[in-house]
Amino acid sequence: MPSPRQLVQLVGGCVVLGIGVSMLLTADLGSDGYSTMVNGIALASGSSFLLCNTLVSVAFLALAAARKVYPGVGTVVQVVVVGVTVDVLLRAFDPPGSLPLRVLLLVAAFPVLAAGIASYLGSHTGAGPAEAAALAWDPPLPFRWSYSAVQGGGALVGWLLGATVGVGTLAVIVALGPCVDLASRALRVDVHQR
Repeated sequence: MPSPRQLVQLVGGCVVLGIGVSMLLTADLGSDGYSTMVNGIALASGSSFLLCNTLVSVAFLALAAARKVYPGVGTVVQVVVVGVTVDVLLRAFDPPGSLPLRVLLLVAAFPVLAAGIASYLGSHTGAGPAEAAALAWDPPLPFRWSYSAVQGGGALVGWLLGATVGVGTLAVIVALGPCVDLASRALRVDVHQR
């Protein structure tokens, strides 16, 4: 059972992550690779995003478990708290009208996303599907690069299935893993779950 400190860190990190995801989506310049893949599968199959997200999440968590990165209470909390936070914020804000403001929002999203991911993973209560899949390959590949590989692979699959990618998608692939690595050092948390 997680300690009260771990639970506060988990929920707080997930709220911050949800704010970062909302900023990324509000910038409207492309979503993360994982979401792009889920959207592509939904488009190609004619199924709902929710169903495809659930199936992809289970597949990613099973892959991670096969490499001894197991889900925990943090896995469920991450999905619920981030989902609720994003839902509330996306209803409250519209995308900025000008491209420079959208780019500024995209750039500002990265430290927020990185701090949220590092904080919730640092609670050691379980990882969400994309992070668990990346952690499953660290080692041999450091998280900053395995996370980029998961996001890049997801974006490629989604794009091939008809989903849209944008500059925000490419930025997530290239920069988010290294940003989480920097945030984990700045916050003095260990993101590894083993």
